[in-house]
Amino acid sequence: MNPSQPPAPDLQAVPGPGQAPVALAESRFCRHLKPDQFEFVHKTSEVRRYAAGEVIFVEGQKGDGLYVIGEGVVQISAASAPNRTHVLSRMEAGNYFGEMAIFDGLQRSATATALTDSVLHFLPINTVLELLSNSPLLAASIVRDSSLRMRDFNRRFLEESLKAERLQLVERLSRTIVHDFRNPLNVIGIAADLAAEENASVTARRSARDRIRKQIEVINRMMHELLEFTRVVPARAALPAVSYADFLRDMLLELRAEAVVRGAAVEVDPVLPDVVLRIDPPRLSRVFTNLYQNAFDSVSGREQPLIRVHFSVDDAWVTTEIADNGVGIPAAHLRHVFEPFFTHGKDHGTGLGLAICERIVREHGGKIEVESEAGRGAIFRVRLPRGNTPYSAA
Repeated sequence: MNPSQPPAPDLQAVPGPGQAPVALAESRFCRHLKPDQFEFVHKTSEVRRYAAGEVIFVEGQKGDGLYVIGEGVVQISAASAPNRTHVLSRMEAGNYFGEMAIFDGLQRSATATALTDSVLHFLPINTVLELLSNSPLLAASIVRDSSLRMRDFNRRFLEESLKAERLQLVERLSRTIVHDFRNPLNVIGIAADLAAEENASVTARRSARDRIRKQIEVINRMMHELLEFTRVVPARAALPAVSYADFLRDMLLELRAEAVVRGAAVEVDPVLPDVVLRIDPPRLSRVFTNLYQNAFDSVSGREQPLIRVHFSVDDAWVTTEIADNGVGIPAAHLRHVFEPFFTHGKDHGTGLGLAICERIVREHGGKIEVESEAGRGAIFRVRLPRGNTPYSAA
């Protein structure tokens, strides 16, 4: 065995050879595929056999594909310190693993080891991407499975954190992940259901596919932001010059659609700022999405819920205000709202959302402010510089 690979697992801990073999067509990965799609998988996949204790891939290696377990038991583990590993999951026949590298294109985040003699079907990354582009149900299934695994991983780490007296911090982080992932997962679920209807038109299926793709991009972006939040020195990249009015039109389209669902009124200044700013649209969109989602939460239960969007421009700054007539924020809490893990008014909030917003705005050379009184709503102001700000965190 390669000296850089982790030691073989303790096979005495494995109770048996696992469940009966599962044909590729009956696996969790192939259950939503059409006959021609499965035939494509069958032709492009490769059967690989591993002996008990053999390492399939190692954490840090480049991800080149996905594995479907036909027979045997596979253990997924990750290292937290030299000579110390954590078991994340044990998977049996019919399951699949290695999908994270397909989505983000990064290195393997864990090590996979065969606990028993195993037969695996290897699907190259190009095969998986081709299937995802043509099967909204497959994309939704993979994202849902990944979400369930993340929940399970969070649970395992929470249990271990109790021993290390770090439960509170990890619990807050896991709640943030689940909270932020819930919205795009709901959209994916609805789009997948619409695409699966027997009388769905071709246009409806294409629309559902596009919505799923967009939400997968949102999930990937949130993953990167959570990792970015923990970095001591953020990576840096050039910011493009963008029409701020065009950016706002896309943001306001999503805001109005959400307002219909939430039963709230929206008032927007009739004239958008006709300026060009150096911004990262996907990251800045995350800021405004978080602000108006918080505003909707604040006005929930009000007799006449209202969200107002106001703009102002001067020689130095372009200011965007998002205001609501919700419950407001007590004066004693105002100075803490952008601090990591500070929460107010949410049963399961952790405060990471506004902390990430503050970091994104600051890295654009701007600043974010809040004005509020308990019971009288809140106003969040995002100020972006009109001057040349060529660099920001990627």
